[in-house]
Amino acid sequence: MIASVLVLGFAGAGVLGLLLSRWAAAARMLATGAAGFLAIVAAGSMVRAQRPETFGWVVPGFDLGAFAVPLDLGTSRPTAAVAFVVALVACGVQVYSTWYLRDDDRYPVFAATVSLFTAAMLLVVHSRDLVLTLIGWEVMGWCSYLLIGHWSRRASARRAAYKAFLVTRIADIGFVLGTVGLAAGAGSTALTRVIAAWGEPTVCDEYAACTGPDAVLRNVVVTLLVLGVLGKSAQIPFQDWLPDAMEGPTPASALIHAATMVAAGTVVLAGLFPMLAQAQVARWVLGVSTALTMLVAALLAMGQSDLKRLLAWSTVSQVAIMLSALASAGPADGPDAGLFHLWSHAIFKSLLFLAIGLLGVIAGGTTAVLLRGIGMRSRLGRWAFLIGLLSLAGVPFLVGGLSKEHVIAEVYAGAAEGGPGVLVLLALLLTVVVTAAYSTRAYLVIGELIDVDQPVEAVAALPAARRARRAEHLDPHGRGNANAVLLVLAVLSLVGGLALVLELFDLPGLSWTWTVITVLLIAVGAGLAFALGRAGDPGVRFVGRRAALWDSGFGADTAYRALVRPVERLARVVAFLDTEVIDGYVRGGAVAARLAGLAGERFHRRERVRLGPWLVVAGLIIVLAVGVLGWR
Repeated sequence: MIASVLVLGFAGAGVLGLLLSRWAAAARMLATGAAGFLAIVAAGSMVRAQRPETFGWVVPGFDLGAFAVPLDLGTSRPTAAVAFVVALVACGVQVYSTWYLRDDDRYPVFAATVSLFTAAMLLVVHSRDLVLTLIGWEVMGWCSYLLIGHWSRRASARRAAYKAFLVTRIADIGFVLGTVGLAAGAGSTALTRVIAAWGEPTVCDEYAACTGPDAVLRNVVVTLLVLGVLGKSAQIPFQDWLPDAMEGPTPASALIHAATMVAAGTVVLAGLFPMLAQAQVARWVLGVSTALTMLVAALLAMGQSDLKRLLAWSTVSQVAIMLSALASAGPADGPDAGLFHLWSHAIFKSLLFLAIGLLGVIAGGTTAVLLRGIGMRSRLGRWAFLIGLLSLAGVPFLVGGLSKEHVIAEVYAGAAEGGPGVLVLLALLLTVVVTAAYSTRAYLVIGELIDVDQPVEAVAALPAARRARRAEHLDPHGRGNANAVLLVLAVLSLVGGLALVLELFDLPGLSWTWTVITVLLIAVGAGLAFALGRAGDPGVRFVGRRAALWDSGFGADTAYRALVRPVERLARVVAFLDTEVIDGYVRGGAVAARLAGLAGERFHRRERVRLGPWLVVAGLIIVLAVGVLGWR
């Protein structure tokens, strides 16, 4: 029942935001606050009663004979924790947006879309039915398209929205086919029946007589599902759409990167984990993709000339880390290490995006040149950004450090059991070093004391309208909402690890060995950044003259265009044949019929006086002849 209220509350707030813009803000704040409160209540009640899960529904399901669609919702301790952090981030984004977008003429549409986006994510979190999962999955894709393209008057925003929509839709072909295959094999869309049908191990004797699900078919359908998750989560080879999504407003970026969209794949695979753990091919596909993505994305983050895009590539890398825990964990370990990293990532990544939004407004942009030393002008922005970066780097005892250490321990345990664990572990340890390096670089840029006046000179070159908007946002009396959100998220980034005390996630104890190793790796990465930063921006020295290559994501967009170009040419040929050849025959037939009609009309008008009586007589003769012949 609580899950139903969460989903319907956010959906209703979204609709109300469109219909009643005057009361939209109050409705959205009430929906987000109530959702977070109900999530806490649900988690607390299950902890006290020691219940693993509760079930409910939005609308009654239906039975199609041999096939059942129950449309169940459910809540467990991990999903209640995830629902809480989704509601928390959504509430923070809504409050923050009242300041950030206060002069935006399309703000009511933006805020309503955020509410609908949140409802779709909560539907995925609480779904215990593949149909509901698919509905929430696709609604999120549509909402992300709207939010990325919110400033649609800009061509770059429109292109980024198109790109995100098309890339994720292509990947969703695999997701839909995998969902259909799972439901068909189970005879139901209920997750419990799907896991029962596909989650058991396949055992074969010496005579090749096997019991359990078909291993080959299971690998096929689960791999298709994984491909859909890779697209939504911006993993290789679908990684390039997410950094381009920075064309949307910063609050939208915080929501997409922290608590919705890219995190949804982790939730879906966690719900189907018993089945994923038995599909070795799917685990290898997921493991290889996440291992490559986490390291490549971290390297790209290090060299970005725009700090907002640095955070975008860090999201790609961090999502790979949470998915790698699912790819490497053994069947008996469970998916909670990945879900805990999702939980912590939502807190510190939303903090980072909203902090960079504040600093970017003060500086007039988010490029490293404009942000150089800007932290000296906003104490709260500087400290919030620092706390978020420390958590991102994985410093022990912060929320990000605790979750990352659990992922490392989980991957190490999985590596001992075989599968992709060894590859993932190696990539993960290297990623810890690079993450510490680009996190240190980001803080050195905004906290640099040398040449502090450079951003002011750059701001002077901005258009007059943009300078006026910047001055308006610098008003400290209008920034209270944003400051309050940053303060709450900063505190949670420091003490959010207390979620482990509440036993919301089923995790083993931490290993001090891995804690020491993590500290050493972080020190290496930070030391590398300081060494590169002795003469300026570490990122500039890291990439040298290849900054354009880094900013283009190693040419991924060029590769997309190269792949699309043959299809585009073929489409033009098909369009020519359709319009000029096939349609030509149709148009020719229409022209011939029209000409024949005109000729007949002229002939009739010219000859009707002379031929009319004779035609009537001829018709009567024919009728009489037919009647006589028929009578005989």
